[in-house]
Amino acid sequence: MIGFLVRRVLQAVIVVIGVLLLLFLLSHVIPGGAARAALGPRATKQQIRQFNVVNNYFRGIFVQFFLYLKALVWHQNLGYSYKMNQDVTALIGERLPKTLVLVGISTVLALIVAVPLGILQVIRRNKPVDYILTGVSFFFYAMPSFLLATLLILYFAIDIHLFSVSAPQGQTVGSILGDPRGLVLPEFTLAAITIASFSRYMRSSMMEAMTEDYVRTARAKGAGPRRVLFVHALRNAIIPIITLLGLSIPSIVSGAVVTETVFNYPGMGLLAYEAALNTDVPLLLGTALVATLATVVGSLIADILYAVVDPRIRYAK
Repeated sequence: MIGFLVRRVLQAVIVVIGVLLLLFLLSHVIPGGAARAALGPRATKQQIRQFNVVNNYFRGIFVQFFLYLKALVWHQNLGYSYKMNQDVTALIGERLPKTLVLVGISTVLALIVAVPLGILQVIRRNKPVDYILTGVSFFFYAMPSFLLATLLILYFAIDIHLFSVSAPQGQTVGSILGDPRGLVLPEFTLAAITIASFSRYMRSSMMEAMTEDYVRTARAKGAGPRRVLFVHALRNAIIPIITLLGLSIPSIVSGAVVTETVFNYPGMGLLAYEAALNTDVPLLLGTALVATLATVVGSLIADILYAVVDPRIRYAK
């Protein structure tokens, strides 16, 4: 298991470096270059030349990338955002915990709701409850997050004034959590689409598990329906959900970009959106690094949880 983790971590490091290199190369094809994007169209040639010298843009592309990685590894320095006049590392450190709160709560809610819904559909399969839940799942699964967020705002915030139009605007995680009324709509937007996906996978996985030989053996030995369902079938059926959870972390994070933008939530998603609008190259690289790490870590967590849930799984060369 330790050997597997070491190999997976090394693979993750290679993937992160590769993605960063690709993004670094793309950032250098911006019309006018990073200097023009940072200083604006009215910058003089002397100002651009000085900016390139200060930021090592006069060096070769791979030398620049090496210096960027060196500053990142040894000093946790992701550069400076000239648009926001602040260090990129400080900006991400301020915004990332807020996104983790938003994504974490919505993911936990999705699991708490989706797993029982999937089990309920198996218990009541091919009955009205199953058909209704299937229809609702397809509805939310096909719903774009920006459209769902807009509809929620129009009805719950503007028409009946039950919740806030915008998300909490606090500077700390404590202040964000201190305004639960403002968190309801953003959390529901993220959780609803995730629930639709997870519940469908849970239903399919549970249906497959109920047809396995060990389930028939348990029934033949006299195990009751509840024991068969929750003791024998559920543990095996939950494994695909763990895979889905790990691999869906990037999509949840990307969904947070849209949700945070619609609700003006001061997290990483809104920060990435603002960086793209302002052509803020260092900030774009920093937010892309966070998204890449989320993808890699999600995949690694899924692999680790495999062995925790199912001891039959062994990783070998």
